[in-house]
Amino acid sequence: MIPCQKHLFDIPDEITYLNCAYFSPQLNKIRDAGYAGVKRKSHPWKVGPEDFFTESEHARELFSQFIGANADDVAIIPAVSYGIAVAAGLVAVKEGDEIVVLEDQFPSNYYPWLELARARNARLVTLPRPRDWDWTAALLEHINQKTAVVALPNVHWTDGSIIHLEKIAEKCRETGTELVLDVTQSLGALPISVKEMKPSFLVTAAYKWLLGPYSFGFLYVRPDLQNKIPLEHNWINRKNSEDFGGLVNYRDEFQTGARRFDVGERSNFALMPMVVAALRQIHEWGVPQIQASLSVLTGKLASGALELGLNVAPAEKRAGHLLGIRFPKGLPDGILQSLAEKNIFVSLRGDAMRISPHLYNDERDISRLLSILRELR
Repeated sequence: MIPCQKHLFDIPDEITYLNCAYFSPQLNKIRDAGYAGVKRKSHPWKVGPEDFFTESEHARELFSQFIGANADDVAIIPAVSYGIAVAAGLVAVKEGDEIVVLEDQFPSNYYPWLELARARNARLVTLPRPRDWDWTAALLEHINQKTAVVALPNVHWTDGSIIHLEKIAEKCRETGTELVLDVTQSLGALPISVKEMKPSFLVTAAYKWLLGPYSFGFLYVRPDLQNKIPLEHNWINRKNSEDFGGLVNYRDEFQTGARRFDVGERSNFALMPMVVAALRQIHEWGVPQIQASLSVLTGKLASGALELGLNVAPAEKRAGHLLGIRFPKGLPDGILQSLAEKNIFVSLRGDAMRISPHLYNDERDISRLLSILRELR
């Protein structure tokens, strides 16, 4: 268990912020790293060619450790939509194939597949929410030889219901299906490894559970797919781009591994230091320890919600860092405003009220929320 770390964040005592899945507060040290990065632009004569590469490689290495990959397997991207666009441009989908997504899936992992299905005369299949919360069983039953792509989160963004990806990956290997993952709603708070799973692509944004800045993310590309053509062609993803004097010696070769898929201007001198500071902090805490600590909070919240007659996924069907609460008669009118007036901040996603604590929360925050829900139910 990790004790409450609110002192490391700039969160006033009167605020109960249970909304990390929306936008994580910035750690003070990460904010300061961003300030220093912005200030660095004021003295550009101190920025050398090597600085366009060293910090990026550090971030790449730190991130790769979270997913059990090598740094060579990781690309730096600006958003999930960019990473999914890379994946959608490289997967093999032909007429009559199926692309499978989940009901109420996040739009950035939906729209690219809709457009690809239209372009290839394939079928986009939206898997309905199972009544028993068991997404894994529903997916295993549906995936077959006609399934070209399964595009998934590993935690549903509306309510924390979990998909057991190891089982899905095994079925995908049996059927020759490409597995594309958006783990934005879990990475940094829930352990995951690509070693055995071997997805085709894995994408995440940095501004939620990785505690990083907005407009930054990472893309894992399986080694056998790293020789494909990238989404964009920029100077830094070409071989020998470290040689500034030779940049006009145009060449066909790319940087090694997944670096060819890096976004242009990836060496963001304000965002990159923030990302490195955030990843270091999460490594220091430990992802399994974060999950264990947050599971205690959501467990107490789930028990309290059930006592109030509200609906939550069973503990074995959800992750420990994110909880969706559903009201039998539907969401009360103005519930977000009522909570905000009492300085309690959560989200509404679909028909669920989504609660997503982090290490800046403690049991007092859970008690505050439950006391208000008792009045509003």
